[in-house]
Amino acid sequence: MTDAIKIDVWSDIACPWCYIGKRNLEKGLAEASGDDDAPAVEVVFHSFELSPDTPVDFEGGEADYLATHKGISRDQAQQMLDRVTGVAAEAGLEYRFDLLKHTNTVKAHELLHFAKEQGRQHEVAERLMSAYFTEGRHLGDEAELVTLAADTGLDADAAREALRSGRFLDAVRADQAQAQAYGINGVPFFVIDGKYGVSGAQPAEAFAQIVRQVWAEHRDEAPVSA
Repeated sequence: MTDAIKIDVWSDIACPWCYIGKRNLEKGLAEASGDDDAPAVEVVFHSFELSPDTPVDFEGGEADYLATHKGISRDQAQQMLDRVTGVAAEAGLEYRFDLLKHTNTVKAHELLHFAKEQGRQHEVAERLMSAYFTEGRHLGDEAELVTLAADTGLDADAAREALRSGRFLDAVRADQAQAQAYGINGVPFFVIDGKYGVSGAQPAEAFAQIVRQVWAEHRDEAPVSA
């Protein structure tokens, strides 16, 4: 049997290009899944904090944050947001930067590791990104995170305990250390089978093409049955 392709994805739930990249990856994998010899793929999400110094309760909107963080005017920041909103729409996502609550994401990353332990990482990653970019939910707030975890079927009390104990913080830091070792300084970043790096929110067709290529490599490397 040919081994599955492993795709490790470094992302931040507060990164607009990461949600677009996630959706495009899903579309690309769905396209390749229709092949006669469809690739088997395992996707694992890893933590990357774009702005670890961001306060939990940031004062101001997303344009204010971008203007300060990037040293640009508020008008330039708004133009950047308008552009990414358009790209998101092409991916089928309705971004609402007018509602978005900029916050520190470390607790959201801890929740993602708890969800991974429970076998629901993909569901929680989707719920968190949707909540952040389309619903204006406060993902730095523990109670909000617990509610969103429960939305995906996770036990609310267990999620709350995981966040309060901080027992997944080491896993977050390990992901960040691995990103540094790989030389990753921007997200989304996709590592395929530990040997190919793909940077940025690539189109769905690009993801379909690369998994087909890597799947062909897997077939060529697979041992021949006696």
